[in-house]
Amino acid sequence: MSTDTAVPRFGHEVRATGLLALPLVLGHVSTGLIAFVDNVIAGHHSTTTLAAVTIGTALLWLPMLIPIGTLISLTASVSQLHGGGREREIGPLFRQALWLALGLGLVMFTFLSVVPPLLPAFGIAPEIVPGATAFLHAVRWGGPALTLYFCMRYLSEGMHWTLPTMLIGFGGLVVLAPLGYVLCYGKLGFPERGAEGLGIASAVMMWLQALGFAGYLWKTRRFAHLQLFSQFEAPRWGTILELLRTGLPIGITVLMEGGLFIVTALLIGRLGAHEAAAHQIAINVAQLCFMIPMGVAEATTVRVGHAVGRGNAPGVRRAVWAGYAIVLATQTLSASVLLLGHDAIVGVYTADLGVAALASTLLLYAATFQFPDGVQVLSAGALRGLKDTRVPMFIAMFSYWGLGMPLGAGLGLGLGWGPQGMWVGLIVGLSTAAVLMGWRLRISSQRVVRAPQP
Repeated sequence: MSTDTAVPRFGHEVRATGLLALPLVLGHVSTGLIAFVDNVIAGHHSTTTLAAVTIGTALLWLPMLIPIGTLISLTASVSQLHGGGREREIGPLFRQALWLALGLGLVMFTFLSVVPPLLPAFGIAPEIVPGATAFLHAVRWGGPALTLYFCMRYLSEGMHWTLPTMLIGFGGLVVLAPLGYVLCYGKLGFPERGAEGLGIASAVMMWLQALGFAGYLWKTRRFAHLQLFSQFEAPRWGTILELLRTGLPIGITVLMEGGLFIVTALLIGRLGAHEAAAHQIAINVAQLCFMIPMGVAEATTVRVGHAVGRGNAPGVRRAVWAGYAIVLATQTLSASVLLLGHDAIVGVYTADLGVAALASTLLLYAATFQFPDGVQVLSAGALRGLKDTRVPMFIAMFSYWGLGMPLGAGLGLGLGWGPQGMWVGLIVGLSTAAVLMGWRLRISSQRVVRAPQP
């Protein structure tokens, strides 16, 4: 390929990936803003309420990570079928994925039902336990809705249509903010429910989002030819097991990374309400920053999967490098914002000076891991497009739990460094994953069957 041809094609790939990623990024940002709304409402209610929501949210997302990761395999499968001209197979696959999503949602509900009595055994500070328990008992009812929502969302994204993710994401935010405020503070005649009120509002929002996405897929002409809801199909266990075979390693990979942050929050919760609240503020800001490379990574999954479906090896390479180029630019921006504005950002969350000072310090650690975090999630997204899921799972296990968590726990709890020590563990885990995921992507992308350049 000549340089004159390669440069315009790469520029086209960057634009295509960017346009595909923009609604995904905004959709993820809306999800992050949901946590932001919860945290701001809880933080101004009381430090204890914020700490309770911190622990409750951590335990909500712990079982949610496996369904999210498992179902995201649908994006790559749909994209490859779409790229290969096999769209007749998408509807039946989607209907089986809905069964899988429902089953995973019920497992999630069960987990959230049995875990609250175990909070004291986890060493969570006693003043946090009642609020966290009330939050979990309320939010668990939204679990099945959330898994069904992600299934429908990944179908749409696999078809290169990401706008509903953005619109429905912000629609959920519009519901949560006023409803959460009313129920948390006891406005408009409702009793003051604190953390429980935020859990109720979150569950209501989850069901409205799921029903909204289902209504869109039912009515839109864009997907009418796929006949998504044309007939009822009983579970076909062969198809469901195939979805699990591809998706479960992704789910475990996502759990390994997300679990690192979640268990970090739980361990910091042992230190007290102030430490837990400061960590929650800092991690919420870091998660908002993460939504950008995560959206780009999902767009890269689609672009890579589409190129694989066409048998276009050069297209795979262009999609990967375009994703890296965008992520490096976005992470430079995120790191700069955190370095320059950490004090101002924390001031939005809390007026507690002790909590604010610690959270501000933790944001400097967050600035440090912006680049490795962006690189590892982009590499993982590209590997999903190649349907390479098993080796990344082991990489995640080693990076996050073989290195990151032992180091963080040793420094934070063993040596008494507190939250700062736990965050050093996060940095080491993410940096190791970035190097190893990039190495795996280089190997895996070379195995794509070469096809004539279109």
